Amino acid sequence: MNTQQLKTFKGKKVLVTGGAGFIGSNLCETLLSNNIDVVCLDNFSTGKRINIKPFLGNNNFYLVEGDIRNLEDCHKACKGVHYVLHQAALGSVPRSINDPITTNDVNVSGFLNMLVASRDAGVERFVYAASSSTYGDHEALPKVEDTIGKPLSPYAITKYVNELYADIFHSTYNMDTIGLRYFNVFGKRQDPNGAYAAVIPKFVQQFISHESPIINGDGSYSRDFTYIDNVVQMNINALTINNKEALNNVYNVAYGERTTLLELATLLKTYLSEFDNSIKNIEIKHRENRIGDIPHSLASIDKAKQLLNYNPKYNISSGLKEAVNWYWEHLK
Repeated sequence: MNTQQLKTFKGKKVLVTGGAGFIGSNLCETLLSNNIDVVCLDNFSTGKRINIKPFLGNNNFYLVEGDIRNLEDCHKACKGVHYVLHQAALGSVPRSINDPITTNDVNVSGFLNMLVASRDAGVERFVYAASSSTYGDHEALPKVEDTIGKPLSPYAITKYVNELYADIFHSTYNMDTIGLRYFNVFGKRQDPNGAYAAVIPKFVQQFISHESPIINGDGSYSRDFTYIDNVVQMNINALTINNKEALNNVYNVAYGERTTLLELATLLKTYLSEFDNSIKNIEIKHRENRIGDIPHSLASIDKAKQLLNYNPKYNISSGLKEAVNWYWEHLK
């Protein structure tokens, strides 16, 4: 991770929206460990207070409790800020299908509010969470940034609109942006609870509770699962890169390998069995595929390697081992 360049950020202030969330809290932790002033904006709709509890006594940490759908809150959070890592969003394809209006309000209107507030505050760089869902029905693998298909869900539409708005704010207001298309991020602090929990923490919790995890479909669908430390590295690189050619682009954030859901569940069962031998006997069950799910996802990370010096350290196996160790400590 290019944390060495963060040393030059002394005296700079970084805003992390959604800073109490899974990815946001990991970003806050890395920035604070490098003595960077961090502002966290969160309304705690999906973020957890426990995620930022260790930071509250840190003199470099400032919490703004607010909502990106409120422009005034965005202006307040952006005051005196030099850089923005925009992570706040309502994730989940199923949630967007069930409630497209709220998803759009947060992910589009909220995103636009943050762009406007960042522009008005003279923010130097706006790095934002984009999504691999933007590739939509484009079937070719691996996914390359310049070629996308039609979106398959309201969520995917909102994340593509983010990219369009970021591009317009660069061309119209000369604001530097970088979009990061996340591919199935997992790791510590990812919430296993709730109707829209990500597959890895959900499976882990089920195994620990001696319940059968349920795979949508026959388990052949595959994803480019990406450990959180790789994602943090990419954000820090996007924040600190001095290469002008790298700015005002979107990048895949992934490891560059795909794992089927059945392989994933089997790996989790193997690693968790090291803590509890009875887990190896738990059956893996199946049900119908979900509407809006993309069958396969695999990223090309060549562009990120070339322009952002991205060098992911964790593959699916090493990342899952780290995640399982954390979950066993926090969920059992």
